[in-house]
Amino acid sequence: MLDFTKLFVDVDDCWKVFQQIYDKHLLEDGTRRRIDSTSLKVCHNKRISRNRVFEGIAQIGKTTMGWFFGFKLHLVINELGGLLGFRLTAGNVDDRSTVEKMANNLFGKLFDDKGYISQSLFEKLLAKGIKLVTDMRANMKNRLMELEEKILLRKRSLIETVNDTLKNVCQIEHSRHRSPINLLAHLIVGLVAYTRLPKKPSLKFENVSYRFTEFCLTA
Repeated sequence: MLDFTKLFVDVDDCWKVFQQIYDKHLLEDGTRRRIDSTSLKVCHNKRISRNRVFEGIAQIGKTTMGWFFGFKLHLVINELGGLLGFRLTAGNVDDRSTVEKMANNLFGKLFDDKGYISQSLFEKLLAKGIKLVTDMRANMKNRLMELEEKILLRKRSLIETVNDTLKNVCQIEHSRHRSPINLLAHLIVGLVAYTRLPKKPSLKFENVSYRFTEFCLTA
């Protein structure tokens, strides 16, 4: 019989091993983070009606890549590609509903895509010292934006590469799960494996504002 007390002790010991890695990310990440979500399909769309393992748990959702049946993995990363937080939800959950909880211990700027546009969310995060920076929709009025923010908004490929690495290198997505617990265990192991990669997707950032000012003075 499995001793859950012993299991929790072992998990706590594992966290002590990885705590130094997370502390390193938190010290080096600066104040620029990016948040995004990716789909975790549990079966092909043609087999949704026959899926019994995740019946009543997984939901039908939609991303820019189309419809899927499964879950959403919400990630917060830094410019070094380090994971600062994650949350797993059903596939039909609004991405904006998870931001406030995931940003509890963050500060600085949080970069997102157009799917995170929300005035109420912007004001709540601003009260916590976090500036939510998003792209603008075509029907929105133009607003002033710092040069650094404009440039970093174009670097969406960073978190897309992290998602691709998690799925294709760490293998966090597949359709062979035999129980919800198996999915959770597989996901956590995949995230831990990602933190141990010797080389992660990263963004080489320089002081854009300083260089732009220097260019204006010398021109």
